Amino acid sequence: MKKHISWILPIITICAIIPFLIKAVPSTKKTGETYIIKAIKTPVGLDFAEESVPLHKYDVKERVDREFLVNTYWQSNGLLLIKRAHKYFPIIEPILAKNNIPDDFKYLAVIESGLQNVTSPAGAKGFWQLMPTTAREYGLEVNDNVDERYHLEKATEAACQYLLKAKEEFGTWTEAAAAYNVGMNGLSRRMKEQQVSSYYDVLLPDETARYLPRIIAIKEILSKPYDYGFVYEKNDLYLLPKYRTVKLDSVIHNIAGFAKNFNTNYKELKLLNPWLRENKLNNSTRTEYKIKIPVKQ
Repeated sequence: MKKHISWILPIITICAIIPFLIKAVPSTKKTGETYIIKAIKTPVGLDFAEESVPLHKYDVKERVDREFLVNTYWQSNGLLLIKRAHKYFPIIEPILAKNNIPDDFKYLAVIESGLQNVTSPAGAKGFWQLMPTTAREYGLEVNDNVDERYHLEKATEAACQYLLKAKEEFGTWTEAAAAYNVGMNGLSRRMKEQQVSSYYDVLLPDETARYLPRIIAIKEILSKPYDYGFVYEKNDLYLLPKYRTVKLDSVIHNIAGFAKNFNTNYKELKLLNPWLRENKLNNSTRTEYKIKIPVKQ
């Protein structure tokens, strides 16, 4: 009897630990069994500013497809753009409409800056990424104390004037948008050298070649976010803080102190007025500025 027990016990022990050994073995499932990355079907009849996109050209189709893939599967960025668009499009849209600029150009601001006051390596600033010379040419004040490239309403007006001039130069909104990226002279020179008259026929640097396809993809995704897997509730979206406007034609010696006079603080006032670049407003010319003052909720 003891002999039988001596070999039965090891077998019982092994049987007891087998389930634990099985659990410890790493899963051999393939990634595709738990995570699916689908190709994006390019919508038919795409357009920009009511100008059709020639998807029958293989290179255009591939460039557009690239932007749909990149911007659909860059999920975090996509959601941030949707949230910011809800905050800032109500400011941009009426200015475009007033200047007879197609509404689609609001997506140009999206791809230029992600709807943020960013600075490019070349020194372009603000939502519309204006260079200092261009900004001044179209009426903006640009210096160390005041930089209206950071003033969304005024910068949008300046961008509109540039786009109207580019449309007059090239004849189409598509070329006007491309010129915004590469410059009117840059686009004109390349088209003449290559003896073509369409953005979609000219060989351009990669950034400009991607420019219109990126706008087109962003327009489609932000217009129909649920079609591309972006799910959110209305209260997930960003809102512009409530404010009132104060007209001022004098010097502000200390913006922090100025803010306190209106029951707010330096940070809150600067967030609404990023064009004020220092803790003072020199205003030696006694220009009348409109300063946004936060209203307590």
